[in-house]
Amino acid sequence: MSSVLKEKILEVLGTQNQENVALPREKKIDAQGRSYATGKRKNAAARVWIKKGTGKITVNDRDGLTYLGREILFNIAKAPFGATSNENKFDVVATISGGGKSGQAGALAHGISKALVAFDPTTHKTLRVGGFLTRDSRVVERKKYGLKKARKAQTYRKR
Repeated sequence: MSSVLKEKILEVLGTQNQENVALPREKKIDAQGRSYATGKRKNAAARVWIKKGTGKITVNDRDGLTYLGREILFNIAKAPFGATSNENKFDVVATISGGGKSGQAGALAHGISKALVAFDPTTHKTLRVGGFLTRDSRVVERKKYGLKKARKAQTYRKR
């Protein structure tokens, strides 16, 4: 946002403390009418483009339901549209890499949420309250030397 526009907004609001002013979000739409975002979950990363359409979801050049394989995972990925009442209004094209199917579905949902906010900033509050914009930071714990897994040790025998 340009500094001139920021100054005019501050003038209108009449606020002396410039640090605490929440500025309005901008739409981020490219020349083809798409918005882009990256979603992550566990070890999966999804690059997501959304544009106005009929509700078709394409993942790695395949239909979303056939790619994810299970209805529940597809519903997890579509959840941000339901929260914002945007079912069948956007087409989604995504490329997902890494992780398993569950992590990929979560990454797709996270990317769709961020792309929706970039396309229509008024959806930010709804998605934030629903928890769709928060990146779930839980990842698999690393294996430690001397142990069988991250925390599993050899069985202790007293005699």
